[in-house]
Amino acid sequence: MKILVTGATGYIGKRLIPLLLNDGHKVICAVRDKQRAQLYFKDRKNITILEVDFLNAQSLTQLPKDIEIAYYLIHSMSNSVKEFHVLEEKCAFNFKRFAKTTSLKQVIYLSGITNDTKLSKHLLSRKNVENTLSSKKYALTTFKAGIIVGSGSSSFEIIRDIVEKLPFMIAPKWLNTKTQPLGIRDVLSFLHKAIGKEELYNTSYDVFGPEVLTYKEMLYQFAAVRKLKRYILTVPVMTPKLSSYWLYFVTSTSYKLASSLVNSMGVEVIGKKSNINQILEVTPMSYKEAVEFAFVKIKQNSIISSWKDSYISSGKLKNYVHEFINVPKHGCFKDFKQRTIKDKEKSLDKIWAIGGETGWYYGTFLWKIRGFIDQFFGGAGLRRGRRHPNELNAGDALDFWRVIYADKTKGKLLLYAEMILPGEAWLEFKIEDNKLKQTATFRPHGVAGRLYWYSVMPFHWFVFNGMIRNLNK
Repeated sequence: MKILVTGATGYIGKRLIPLLLNDGHKVICAVRDKQRAQLYFKDRKNITILEVDFLNAQSLTQLPKDIEIAYYLIHSMSNSVKEFHVLEEKCAFNFKRFAKTTSLKQVIYLSGITNDTKLSKHLLSRKNVENTLSSKKYALTTFKAGIIVGSGSSSFEIIRDIVEKLPFMIAPKWLNTKTQPLGIRDVLSFLHKAIGKEELYNTSYDVFGPEVLTYKEMLYQFAAVRKLKRYILTVPVMTPKLSSYWLYFVTSTSYKLASSLVNSMGVEVIGKKSNINQILEVTPMSYKEAVEFAFVKIKQNSIISSWKDSYISSGKLKNYVHEFINVPKHGCFKDFKQRTIKDKEKSLDKIWAIGGETGWYYGTFLWKIRGFIDQFFGGAGLRRGRRHPNELNAGDALDFWRVIYADKTKGKLLLYAEMILPGEAWLEFKIEDNKLKQTATFRPHGVAGRLYWYSVMPFHWFVFNGMIRNLNK
C-alpha cells in the first residue's frame, strides 16, 4: 500500500515508519523540514520525503493522489501561539480538502482521551480536529490515548527528571489527578494493526493501559523501577502558573511545554471500555512494565541487538542502521570535543585500535586506576581487553565497554559502559564534515550519579582533551 504519514519526524511518526517499511508499504513522509527528516530516513527504500506545511494549502499539491492510507499525527503541544487551536483546525481542514481529491480509503488519527466534562484547551482542540477530519469521502479511524509511556516522550522524561533529581518533593495537587498511561509499544500496535480494518472505519476508540493511577502513584512506581526511595508531599496552594514554573525549574522541559502539560494534567484521563483490544489483539502492558520496557530500550546494547537481529540479518537496514543508534539526549551530562581532521584514515585506524594493549591514548594510568576501582566493586575492569588488535564489531567487549555500533566506512564507533556506575555512560567517536567528534555522555541515576559526574569532571577535562589530540596526530 501507499501510505501518507503526517508528523513523520514526531515522537510517534519516527517509530511507526520503520514498522510500515518492514511490511513492504511505500511511505510518503510529509514534513516541514526536509533536511531534518533526511537525517532520520535518507537512503531508505520505499520512502519519499516531501516538504509540506499544512497551514499552507498550496504546498499540499505536491503530495501524490494515489495514496490509500494516511496517518494524521499533527499536534502542537508545545506551540507558544495562544490561538494554537485555530492553527490545528486549519491544518486539519487543509488536510481534509486535499484528501478528498485522492484515492484515500482510510485516515488513522491519534488523539487524546476527551471524556472529562472539563477539558484542557489542547484536548478540546484535538476533539475539534477529529470532528474536522470526519468525511464521507474516506473512513476515519480515531484512537484516543492518554499519557504515553516510552523513552524520549515528554511525559516520560519529565517524570524521570522529577524522580531522579528529587529525593523529597513538595508537589502541586494535580499529582492526585487520575489517568490511564499506555506504553508506546502498545500505541504503535494499535496504529499499525488498524490499517485496512473495515470494522474500524468511521469509529473512535479510547486506548489505555490496564490501571487507573494518579500521577503521584506513577512517580512512586517509576522510583521503584529505578530502585530509588522517594517522598512526595502534595500541597493545594500551587496555581497553574506556579506549577508550570515548578516543572520548568525541576525538569529539563521548556516553560511552554510545562505550561501545556500542567493544563492537561489537571484533567482526569479515564478511557471508555470497548472491544478494541480484542479486535486488534493487543494486550496493553501495565505502567510499571512500560517503564521497565523503556529502560530496556534506553540501554543501547539492547536496541542495537533488536535492530540487528530483526533487520540487518535480512539485509534491510545494513546501509543506514547507524542513523538509528543514537545516544540519549534527555537528562544527560556531556563532554564534547571536536578537531578538524588531519588524516582521516590514520585517525580511523587509531580509533579502531583503541583499548586493550594499545590503551586509550592519554592518561593510561588513570584508565588503569578506574579499571581497578571497577574490579574492586565487582565489575569487569580492564581485564577483558579486546577480541582483535584492530577490528571491532557490534557486541564485542572492549575493556569495560561494550561495542554498540562500529562501522569504519561510516566513520562511527559507539561504546556503552559496562563498568559499575551510578548511571549509564556512552563514548562515541564520529568523523563527519572533516571533523573528528568525540562525545562522552553520562545519564546519572539519582543524586549519587550527579555527584559522581561532578567529581570526575576535572579528570575528564585532561583525559578527553589528550585523547582527541592524540587521535588526530
